[in-house]
Amino acid sequence: MASIKEIIKNINDVVSLPGVFVRVNALVNDPNCTITEVASVISQDPGLTIRVLRMANSPVYGTSKEIDSVVKAATIIGTERIRDIALATSAVETFEGIPNELVSMEDFWMHSIYCAIISKYLAKLAKLNNPDSLFVAGLLHDIGQLVLYNALPDESRKVLEFTLDDTEGTDYNLVEQELFGFDHAMVGGALAESWCLTPLLVEVITSHHDLSKSKEFLKQSAIVKLANSIAVMTELNTINIDETDASKLCDADWVAAGLEPEQAESIMAEAVAYAKESYKDVQKVLMLEH
Repeated sequence: MASIKEIIKNINDVVSLPGVFVRVNALVNDPNCTITEVASVISQDPGLTIRVLRMANSPVYGTSKEIDSVVKAATIIGTERIRDIALATSAVETFEGIPNELVSMEDFWMHSIYCAIISKYLAKLAKLNNPDSLFVAGLLHDIGQLVLYNALPDESRKVLEFTLDDTEGTDYNLVEQELFGFDHAMVGGALAESWCLTPLLVEVITSHHDLSKSKEFLKQSAIVKLANSIAVMTELNTINIDETDASKLCDADWVAAGLEPEQAESIMAEAVAYAKESYKDVQKVLMLEH
C-alpha cells in the first residue's frame, strides 16, 4: 500500500494548481506586495479574471458595490479575499484533471459547493473574522477523495461498496482508515500543504472528520464538519429540518464551532434554505468554461 507521501508525489506529477494562482498566493504571503501587483497577475489570465469578478459579485461573495475590475475587487475586499476567490475558482478546473471512474464529478462538486456555502453561512453566525476562507475550506474539504480514487481505485471501490452495504452506518473515513491506514481528510490536507495553501486550509481539510487533529483552527474545523453533514441533508432535499435531523449532529461540534446546540434546528433550516437559494449562482461561476 502506498504511503500518503508517495500518493501526493504521484498526484503532483499529474495535476497542479495554475501558475497564476501560485504567483498570487506567493504575493499575498509577501507583506511587501501591493494590491496592484496581485491584480496584475490575475489579469494576465482572462478566464480567471472573469471567474474572479463573477464570484466577487455573486450572492455568496458579493458586496453592496458592483465590482468591475480586479483592482477594484482587491481594493474593496482585500488581497486575502481575492486570493481565496482565485483558489476557489481555480480548484474546480484543477481537480477536473484528476481522472477517476468511481464518482460522478457533478455529484462530487454538488456536495462540495453546498458544503462551501453552508460553511461560510455558519462562519458568519459564529462571527469569524474571515468567513470567506471557510467557503474555500468547505469547497476543498473532500479533495483527498479524488486523489484516492485516482491513486487507489480498487481499494477505494471496496470502501464505497462497504459503506453502501453497511447497515450500521460506519463513517466512510473510518472504513478508509481500516483499509488504508489513513483517510481522505489526511490525504487532502497533505495535498493542500504540498501546494502551499494556508495553514487554516491545511488543518481544516485534515480535521474535518476528526476534530482531535485540529490545533490552531478548531472552530473553523468544527464549522466545516457541521457543514459537511448539513450538506448531505441538503442534497437529499431535506427542506423541513426537524429535531430528528438536528439530533444527528453532535452537541460538542456546535459548541466547538462557537454556536448554540439549542439552536441547531433553526440554524440548520436557515442554512439549508440559503444553500439552495445560492447554489445555482455559485455553480455557474465555478463551472464557467473559458
